[in-house]
Amino acid sequence: MLKQLAYRSGITTRMISAENPTGEKGGACKAKPDPTDPDLYWSKNSLGEGWKVRPFIRIEPFATVRIADIQGPGCIEQIFMTSDRQRFSELILRIWWDGERDPSVECPLGAFFCMGHDSKPHNVYSLPVTVAPHRGMNCYWSMPFRKSARIEIENQGDTYTEILAYKVLYHLEEVADDAAYFHASYRRTLTTQDNPVHVIVDNVKGRGVYVGTYLAWTSLNSGWWGEGEVKFYIDGDGKHPTICDNGTEDYFGGAWNFGGYGVLGDKPEQEFHSPFLGLPLVSVEDKDGPKKFGMYRFHIEDCIGFEKDLKVTVDTIGWRRDYKKYKHMGEDVASVAFWYQTEPHVKFTALPDVYARYDK
Repeated sequence: MLKQLAYRSGITTRMISAENPTGEKGGACKAKPDPTDPDLYWSKNSLGEGWKVRPFIRIEPFATVRIADIQGPGCIEQIFMTSDRQRFSELILRIWWDGERDPSVECPLGAFFCMGHDSKPHNVYSLPVTVAPHRGMNCYWSMPFRKSARIEIENQGDTYTEILAYKVLYHLEEVADDAAYFHASYRRTLTTQDNPVHVIVDNVKGRGVYVGTYLAWTSLNSGWWGEGEVKFYIDGDGKHPTICDNGTEDYFGGAWNFGGYGVLGDKPEQEFHSPFLGLPLVSVEDKDGPKKFGMYRFHIEDCIGFEKDLKVTVDTIGWRRDYKKYKHMGEDVASVAFWYQTEPHVKFTALPDVYARYDK
């Protein structure tokens, strides 16, 4: 990546933010302080025109705001967001490409940035996603578009979101004919012993590559929870998948219970971060549960290709130390799947109700 920078001189760069809502050349910092204007609420703190007049926006209860409407061709290179809202699951991020009817990205805001537990904000240090202190959320997924890109945030809470700070940095440039579109989709499941499977994504139709998994996992059981296998059903697979990982912690790059109870003494699982995989959240107040974990696995150098269709699942299987045997478990698992594919895509499964997305 560093080598490429020397060959990018002269590219056209624009950035949309509250201070330049259209991203136009010379369009930033034009607002004049007027606290009576709802759109300039925060100008009450301004030092005058050109001095932080509109650094944030407010979102009314149950309202949607369009934060970006870009004409292409081009490519979004960075998105930054943060908010004073305590539950990021009440804010929904949606992105549309080239005037499509249904969004290609639809996720609760925190989960999209690998911070899916409202009650446990934490940092994330990876290559495509970084959450910096405090709840400063950044992503560097490359998002090409040919005609247009539209980004909206919906406030599904019943109070004002007083602060939404955002940046969308993009390049205006030609897009190759074979470039696929970025997609991200959220799911949440309360699995059971009779149905111990969480579907990360399914009904993906088209040609593309799968590039990442984020899980916000709440273990409702005592003991070790991460024996379940991550499975990829590719291009017409039926009962049996083509790719099956060894176990949950193996898929996310760890081993032996992430160093947890029974492996390295009386300790909880160990947090870790790396460019492509990590376990950035370990919240264990009681080893008998519930316990909260956040984990990411980005297939940057090892993307998983598909020609016709794709389904990805993870089992909720634990370990019975008394019988030394695997066991099906009922768990609370939320996920975000990240992939690129040709359009059109199949409409996503409807998001769970806002109350069903809260931490339990």
